Amino acid sequence: MQAQFSLKLTRSSWLTAHLYLALSVGFLFALIGLSGSLSIYRAELDTLLNPQLTLSAPPSQPLPLDRIIAAVRNAHPQRYGAWTLEMPDSPEGMITAWYEKPTETFFELYAPLMVSVNPYTGEVVSSRFWGQTAMTWLMDLHTQLRLDRLGWQTVGVLGIGLIISCVTGLYLWWPGLSGLKHAFSLRHTAGMMRLALDVHRLLGLLSLPALLVLASTGFLLSYPAVLEAVAGSSGMEHGQTGRTIASTAIPNNHPTGLAAAVSVAHAPFPRAQLRRVTTPVGDNGIYRINFKQASEINQRHPYTTVWVDRWSGQIKQVRDPKQFSKGETFATWIWPL
Repeated sequence: MQAQFSLKLTRSSWLTAHLYLALSVGFLFALIGLSGSLSIYRAELDTLLNPQLTLSAPPSQPLPLDRIIAAVRNAHPQRYGAWTLEMPDSPEGMITAWYEKPTETFFELYAPLMVSVNPYTGEVVSSRFWGQTAMTWLMDLHTQLRLDRLGWQTVGVLGIGLIISCVTGLYLWWPGLSGLKHAFSLRHTAGMMRLALDVHRLLGLLSLPALLVLASTGFLLSYPAVLEAVAGSSGMEHGQTGRTIASTAIPNNHPTGLAAAVSVAHAPFPRAQLRRVTTPVGDNGIYRINFKQASEINQRHPYTTVWVDRWSGQIKQVRDPKQFSKGETFATWIWPL
């Protein structure tokens, strides 16, 4: 009798936790899920909203990257520091030059300047700040609820809340081995409330694996220190570029150009696709060149990186995901999942 009462009390507690989680933050779960679903297609939607960012009939050969970065700096002469050139995904797309900390948005958590450049003419087509376009605003809503660092951390906590909601829901659904045969049925004749409850249980059960993956990976992205502890390596946070590498060569009057640095960096990965190039800053600055190998799971933000000294033109360091530890490989899966 006491065991039965304890079981009922436990079930009641789990039901209360499941119910109040849904009532208190269910709307935020839905908001993050909807904004995340739309953000998957943010590049396509951004092009649809800004048709000037697509070339209808691109020429065959783009300009050298040295010409592109010169055009960017000419359009923004007051912006000192590193620029990162991101290559387009197709011949019809624009090169995007990223400036991480513009003065206009300096105190925001993440609001870089995005400069779209025609790769065939060097024309600067647009200059926009992250968070001030429709799709980047939506992305911020998904990752930080438009609340900067507080929102970023809140989204991570909501991930834990979603995990708790999934686990409590599974516990409340579990019918025991004897009831499994009827656990997936929809009782059409038992009234609308019973049918709605059956649909809720069935949809929750079918979506449980995906929800658990999304919630746990969302938490790890919000709290990168936890991810680095799991991976056993630093610099594995999404968007991170690895360790800081400094030039040790003596500055001279013949620095290596951007295009030449890319050519040198291609040597260890001749079949890899160029994705990003970051320019050096200061006398000890260095080129950071990012490639995408076909085997990488994170195709949008690949980890293959080569650092090239601009004074000597020599490779300083290489990061190859094929040589990652198991923990580091696990970290590369978090964003795609």
